[in-house]
Amino acid sequence: MKILVTGAAGFIGSHTSERLKELGHDVVGVDNFSPYYDLALKKLNAKALSKKNIEIQKMDLRSDDLSEKLPKDLDYIFHFAAHPGISNTSSFEDYFSNNILATQRLLEFAETLASKPFFVNIATSSIYGLEATFPESVPPKPASWYGVTKLAAEQLVLAKSRENKLKGTSFRLFSVYGPRERPDKLYTRLIDSGLNNKPFPLFEGSEKHLRSFTYVQDIVDGIVSAIGNETVCNGEIFNLGTETESTTAQGITTVEEILQKKIATEKKPPRDGDQSRTKANIDKARKLLGYNPQTTLKEGLLAQTEWFKNNF
Repeated sequence: MKILVTGAAGFIGSHTSERLKELGHDVVGVDNFSPYYDLALKKLNAKALSKKNIEIQKMDLRSDDLSEKLPKDLDYIFHFAAHPGISNTSSFEDYFSNNILATQRLLEFAETLASKPFFVNIATSSIYGLEATFPESVPPKPASWYGVTKLAAEQLVLAKSRENKLKGTSFRLFSVYGPRERPDKLYTRLIDSGLNNKPFPLFEGSEKHLRSFTYVQDIVDGIVSAIGNETVCNGEIFNLGTETESTTAQGITTVEEILQKKIATEKKPPRDGDQSRTKANIDKARKLLGYNPQTTLKEGLLAQTEWFKNNF
């Protein structure tokens, strides 16, 4: 099948692109190469994909002519492109334009195609709010611009399914880590701090936060399971993550064990909208999609540490 992956140069998008290629699909990657974080990492990801014959076209879903630049014979769209995180340096416009407007324009393009592609929206546990431990049926209570705009994007996709204009689904991801993780995220920062003797910025109270830290390949397992399960997935929301909870403090200790050194910390004020607890309720994905994440935190962090050493 021919599959469009938006945000293909990003963390999870790049891994999913590789997996889809390995499964024999024709992958079309696009990314706007946003400077939200160091572009060197996105370029590194793009180079890795190029070696596997996956080329990424630079494109901005918010403003480019999609009908001119995107193929018309798509079977699937995997939509990762978004403005992520809860950065204090980002404006509401950043979240609105990247998460809502870009999604709406992509949906409008998909609707124009003679053969309608199946639309897989990549959402987030931040939709649930400050505590994300619930099944998909619980009303969302997002507490950040990121969570609010990702919920809106999800509903745009599901509205098209309800209207029978497109078929699609939405996956809410929980605390993904692994090789290629963004430089502003927990484990890349921790590994960088440990290897390069930098103080790690620890937000006040965050050491007690509980997370469903989920290895990226386990997440990709769930995402690609949509293929072949279109009838089951259409119009549905699925949580993807691990049911195992770990505190941030346990995560720090695990990295210290791998590096065999103590990591110095630098206390920072708490962040607005930061979740106190996430635990993925994956009963629905397990039952309907056979989803079953297996990677332990230490196994995943060993792989991430090796990747960091090899690339930086």
